[in-house]
Order: sequence, then structure tokens, then C-alpha cells
Amino acid sequence: MSLSRLKTLTAEYRDLRSRLEQGGGADKIRRQHDQGKLTARERVAALLDPGGEWVEIGLLVAYDQYDGQAPAAGVVTGLGRIAQRPVVVVANDASVKAGSWWPETIKKMLRAQEIAMRQRVPIVYLVDSAGVNLPYQGGVFPGQYGAARIFYYNSIMRHYLRVPQIAAVMGPCIAGGAYLPALSDVIFMVDGTSFMGLGGPNLVKGATGQVVDAERLGGAKTHTTVSGVAHYRANDDADCLRRIREYVSRLPHAPRPRPPAGKPKRDPKELYDLLPADHRMSYDVRAVLECLLDGGTLDEFQPEIAPEMICGHGAIAGRAVAVIANSRGVIKGKPGESPKIGGIIYTESAEKVAYFIDNADRERQPLLFVQDVSGFMVGTEAEHSGIIRAGARFVEAMATATVPKLVLTVNHASGAGYYAMAGQGFDPDFIVSWPTGRMGVMEGESAVQAVFGGDAVKADNSAAVQAMRADYDHQLDARFAGARGFVDALVLPEETRDTVAFLLEVATEFTGPHLGPFALPRDT
Repeated sequence: MSLSRLKTLTAEYRDLRSRLEQGGGADKIRRQHDQGKLTARERVAALLDPGGEWVEIGLLVAYDQYDGQAPAAGVVTGLGRIAQRPVVVVANDASVKAGSWWPETIKKMLRAQEIAMRQRVPIVYLVDSAGVNLPYQGGVFPGQYGAARIFYYNSIMRHYLRVPQIAAVMGPCIAGGAYLPALSDVIFMVDGTSFMGLGGPNLVKGATGQVVDAERLGGAKTHTTVSGVAHYRANDDADCLRRIREYVSRLPHAPRPRPPAGKPKRDPKELYDLLPADHRMSYDVRAVLECLLDGGTLDEFQPEIAPEMICGHGAIAGRAVAVIANSRGVIKGKPGESPKIGGIIYTESAEKVAYFIDNADRERQPLLFVQDVSGFMVGTEAEHSGIIRAGARFVEAMATATVPKLVLTVNHASGAGYYAMAGQGFDPDFIVSWPTGRMGVMEGESAVQAVFGGDAVKADNSAAVQAMRADYDHQLDARFAGARGFVDALVLPEETRDTVAFLLEVATEFTGPHLGPFALPRDT
């Protein structure tokens, strides 16, 4: 690997991202065009404001499964703007197995719906799907988080949360999948290319003996003039997307005023030189924050107490944020005390952060966790100081905070420290990672010591030890986490500030409690 680990991994990720954005490949894209249809990504681009933000959620999901046949799990999900208003978009990618649903497709669609529910922003479904990928129906159809939950979320958004849901049937929409648009607020269909029905012509013939063509059974004209299931009929994809933009633009919305945006103290491109070649080496996290925060300014909270944990207030593109960051490196202890290892959470630092989080929650300040944590301190001194109780206090403060929580993983996300720093299980509003992120219970070398102890050096164990190290290196890779939806997105260092700024804006759309996938209004 070259001197800059961040540069190397980022370059590899750029290549992977570019490949995944091609969906099913040139031949399948050409076939989509021959059918008179735009591709999923072309539809998203035409729907959103030109040149506006786009944060794709789950691009890497399933990329390393199914022999590479499910790029992005066959669905494009993300956040952008329509008429300057934040929206969530879900677009089936018909260039990937005709847009059929893999188990991971469900996971991505549910995550997109949860973002819309949590932030109370409109969600647009661009439907072009052959339905369930039948060989994998066992991971799609049944279960608490199977396809049925999509329709549960549809219903909760309509009945309780008042989240606008706009569906456009721009290709096939078959069987149970038809309930996705049916449970939306409005349905657009496209003349000549869209079909919606609980069964296609072949199934209808087999079940009833009736012979009928797709257009008469469930085409755009049928559903807008006979059944009344759909509400608007468009001439083609471009017309459909234009009309959706018009629809969203007239929805009531009271945007919060945009604060004046400052500039960071350092050029974000400097991040490539700030991170060390070896993830175990120290670096100056304050310099990293100077690439993200307006003016590089951080008003630190108790800077002389537990300096291995940095807490303070700053702003990103004018939006106030309470920052919690792990400081890497060896930190000089107080007189008579041993030095502290950066990235480790000690009793004193856990108490400090818990208090800071409680204050931020009372002050309604969004939280940004800059995560490079190796875990909580262990050993006699730590246990006698009450590290378990202090750690529980940290976790509880984070878990019960009702303000938006955003996570940026820089390097390590290990052990219970990962949990305390707003790990995915605690429903942070968004969690993104640099390509250098390493998520796991512990590092491979620590795992080797835990399993083999002093026997790790024995020749008989050499193959097993090497295999364990290789397995950990594979599973600790940020791309592995992205492929399984453990992070919403991998972001390039130079894109981080703009991405976090947009996510902060989206996360502050809803001023109520940010707890769980959604919080019901009190008057329900």
C-alpha cells in the first residue's frame, strides 16, 4: 500500500463507486432506452434540482454477494432536493434483474422510508420492478422486516406522520409490489410503458383462463380512466418526472432560514495528508476538525479534563453542531498518573461525554460523533474506578438524546466504544464512513491474542493465525460494512463537509424527538 492509506482506499472506492453506478451494464442500459425509458439514475437526475445535493444511501449494499449480479441491490435510494426542499428518492433499477427485489432491496427501501419518517420529508418512489426475485423469496416475503414492512411504513406515514408519498409507476409494478404505490398519496403512470396489477397476463390466464393484454389489464389508461387507481397519466418519463417536480413544489413547506455559511480553516483536501499511513498511528484530530468546521472553530468543553475525548461546539455551513471526537495518540496524564491512550474511553472521559450529551439535548443541539474509537479501557484500575457504570451512563445519555445524531467514522469503530459513539444499533439519523473505516469487535491482532494467547507463535497454529488475521482484515474493511448496510454511505474526504452539512439540514427538518425509526405525534 502507498504511503497514504486514505488516498489508496479512496481511489479503490472511487473505482468501485463508478462501476456500481453502471447498474446492470451498458447492454441493459441500452435495452432500457430501447423501451423508451430512462434508467433509474437518469430518472433521479431529472427529478432533482440541477446541480443540487445528492447523498446516495446504500450504494454498496450487496455488491459483494450473488456473484456481483446485484449492484446496489437493484434499487437507487438517497437524499436530494426538489424545489430546494429535501426529499427521499427510491428508484428501482430495471437494468439489474428487471428491478426485482432481493432481500437487500427490502433493507434499502426500508432504510429510505425510515429516513423520510424520522425527518418528515417527502418520499418519491420511482417504480419499475418485476416484483420478488423468486429464488430469494425466503429473504424477501416473510418476516418482521420482509416486504410487508414497506407497506406498514406506507400506512404509518399516511395515517399518522403526514409524510407526503408520491409514487410513479414507470414500468412494471406487479403483485404485492402494487401496494407500494396504492398506499402512497398519489400515483403517476406513464403511457405505453407502465403496468400495475396484482397479477400479470400470464398469471391471470393460469388462474382464471382469461386472456388479456397488459395494457387493458393494468396499463396507464386503464388505471386512470377505468379503475381510478392511478391519478395522473404522463406521456413519457420526462413528462412524468416534470409533473412530480411540480407536485412536490406546491406542497406546503416552511423552510428554516439558511444561516450564513462559513468556510473551514483548512482545505478539506488536506485530510489526505493528515491521516497516517498506518491506522494504529496517532494524528491530530483537531486538524481534521479544522477541515470540517466553519473557521475551524471549536469551543471546547472541559478541554483540560479527559482530553482523550474532545467535546465542543462549532458549526458546519452555518449550522450549529455539538461535536464529540476521539483524540488519537498518547496523552500525558496528570501529575502522578499514567499517560492515556487516545481512542480509548476511560471512566473520566465517559462521564464528561455523558454530561456534554445531556446538555446538548437540553439545548436542542444536533450531535456529530467523529468516531475513531478502540473501545473502553480494561484492567484493574479501570474496573475499580467504575468504568462499567460510567460507560453505561455514556451509552444511556447517547441512546436517550432526542436531538439528531450524525456519525462520521474516520478509522476504528471497535468494541463497546463503537456503541457509545452512536453505533448503528442506536438509530443515529445518519452514519457515514471514510474508506478507512474499520468496524468490528476488535482488531485482528487482538482477536488472535484473545483466541490463541501465547500459542499464537507456535508453528502448528501459523496457518490458523494467518487465516484469522486475513478474515478480520476483510471484515474490518469499510466496503464490507457498506455492503451490509452497517453504514449509510462511504464518503470521500473532500466531500465530507458538504455531505454532513446537507445531512444536518435534513436532520433538523423535524424539530420533534429523534428516537427510533419514527416517533408518532402526541395527538394520535
